[in-house]
Amino acid sequence: MIKHFFLEVKEGLFISFRAIRANKMRSILTTLGIVIGIFAVTIMSTAITGLRNAFIKSIASIGSDVFFVEKWSWFSDEDWHVMRNRKYITWEQYEKLRTALDKDVDAVVPSLSGHGAQVKNRDKSTEASMIIGTTADYVKTTGTFPAYGRFMTDFEVKASHNICVVGQDIVDNLFPNEDPINKYIKVNGNTLRIVGVLEKQGSGFMGSMSLDGQIIMPLELFKKIIGPRRDSFRINIKVKDVKEMAVIKEEIRDIMRSIRKVPYGKPDDFGINQQEALTKMYDSIVGVVAIAGLVITALSLFVGAIGIMNIMFVSVKERTKEIGIRKAIGAKTWSILLQFLAEAAIICMIGGAIGVIIAYPVSLIINQFFPTSMPIGIVVIAFLISAVVGVISGFLPAFKASKMDPVEALRYE
Repeated sequence: MIKHFFLEVKEGLFISFRAIRANKMRSILTTLGIVIGIFAVTIMSTAITGLRNAFIKSIASIGSDVFFVEKWSWFSDEDWHVMRNRKYITWEQYEKLRTALDKDVDAVVPSLSGHGAQVKNRDKSTEASMIIGTTADYVKTTGTFPAYGRFMTDFEVKASHNICVVGQDIVDNLFPNEDPINKYIKVNGNTLRIVGVLEKQGSGFMGSMSLDGQIIMPLELFKKIIGPRRDSFRINIKVKDVKEMAVIKEEIRDIMRSIRKVPYGKPDDFGINQQEALTKMYDSIVGVVAIAGLVITALSLFVGAIGIMNIMFVSVKERTKEIGIRKAIGAKTWSILLQFLAEAAIICMIGGAIGVIIAYPVSLIINQFFPTSMPIGIVVIAFLISAVVGVISGFLPAFKASKMDPVEALRYE
């Protein structure tokens, strides 16, 4: 019984391939709608996957086990002008928070930052994308380590030594053909010695700033170089156990509300930010784009499926006598059904293969402007979609063929 089943399947597939070969041009033209649809869905998927990978990479320095307590909330329903008028987070508030959390977390690190500063080395100059003043534990909360050289020590930070750790862009612009370690640069006229060069990171998560153009220095040195202006601290908090993130977040909120004397029932006048908020925001935006893209792709596949269905009806009509002969010599109804379903699915999968083959070089071209990625999973999904479209579009013609009366079919001219 099983052997007979497989023989029937083999014969049906053989007849399907023979019919496709016999009508090459018609088969190729039939696949055009599927080719366009699969090409569209593949390109869209590679673009979304590539952008998400690039996004995740760009926020890798924002550790998943780190909170950022600052004046601003990254994503909030609160009006921007209200947040703007919040009080600064001060050094005294940082010290109180650090003391209260000391036993529950790995590190509590303050930092100040400023954008843009002229950086020079002899006759060369460049612009720093960001200057950060912080402590030696800063590296624990960012996951960004020196590619070579080292980070600042506690002693250097407390003594406010004129040292710094720089990004790769600073090195490329000022020390193109030499080792920058222990070399000197001038930042706003102040001479600093380079002790480390950070790993290459690329652009920030919003693409507006190169993370490789930053300079990190001791906190007091930062105040000296940037000037006596008042500014709000950012406090980075690295937790010991990711599972405790929710508990620690509430603890931080309670402590900060108490330190900043926020009245009961009033909203927080500070932000507790984390990587998860960025990922959710990104996924929600990309989700809308993906849905719009899928609707457009579905329309293309629908048009292709209608074309295949019509061609399959024509094919069934042309091969009525063949169907009658097969049924007359004992072919089962399911065997005829399988034969025409297989033919429709094979045509669609050929179209899917062509769509993927075209999409690959196009994705490489797009990658020169936007990040793309074509993992094997996308290719498999493209072929599965092709097969499903083939089965759906070929079902009615196949069903019609399988239900033909053999006597009437043999009479057909």
